[in-house]
Amino acid sequence: MVSFTVEERKALQIGQSFYRDEFLASNPGFKPISESSASYSGGGILGPIVGTVLLTTIAVVVALFIGVAAAVFLNEYSSGGPFIDTIRLAILNLAGVPSIVFGLFGLGLFCLALGWGTSMLSGGFTLAVMILPVIITASEESLKAIPKGFREASLALGATKWQTIRKAVLPYAMPGILTASVLGVTRVAGETAPIMFTAAVAAKDKLPWENLGDGGFFSQSVQSLPYHIFTVSARIPQTEYTRPMQYGSVFVFMVMVMCLSGLSVWMRTHYRGKLKW
Repeated sequence: MVSFTVEERKALQIGQSFYRDEFLASNPGFKPISESSASYSGGGILGPIVGTVLLTTIAVVVALFIGVAAAVFLNEYSSGGPFIDTIRLAILNLAGVPSIVFGLFGLGLFCLALGWGTSMLSGGFTLAVMILPVIITASEESLKAIPKGFREASLALGATKWQTIRKAVLPYAMPGILTASVLGVTRVAGETAPIMFTAAVAAKDKLPWENLGDGGFFSQSVQSLPYHIFTVSARIPQTEYTRPMQYGSVFVFMVMVMCLSGLSVWMRTHYRGKLKW
């Protein structure tokens, strides 16, 4: 290892500053990159977009399965009473719970109790719990809107209870259910607090399918567009390098939400036009 005396080190520093100043003087368009200015100055937002899509897909699949099943039970099988009314009231109250509470719930149940850690599964299931009240309520209202004559005619022809629900009720309630699911997607896609505790990381150098570890695809943490916007806006030094990424990320996210909202309107109109009562 080469060692230098104090005088030699000072001479090297003077020479380094001299050549640096001379280089900058001869290249006025060159800007030196510091650690703060280089933070989040590149990398793109493909990773956050992919992570957002994966998290919302898991959330909607889980919430649709549980939510529609719960709505069918409450509307078609339950006989009412104080217990069912209490369940309905609890579902309505869950819709007003702050998202940060769902994040702490997901951290305690999915990350710690079930041992899933910070992963796609933890984040997706946490988001699913958050949109369950919306999907259950909308699905139940859609089922209530179906005339009783549909059920009575199906049962009179010899169909079972489940066949009646599957063939004569659910197809006509599907527009409302799909609209609720898409609106649920627009909500969970913009949430930051729940996934901050359960799934999201600030930066990753690989996409999920490029970083398969021992735990598998769904056990890894992911980036998310809302958390990415929060990171580049509030958690790193603000420079001319980060501002374009802030505004660009917000613009892309707004376009995604508007497209999803337009999709919900189109799906509702499309399926309602096909079903004639």
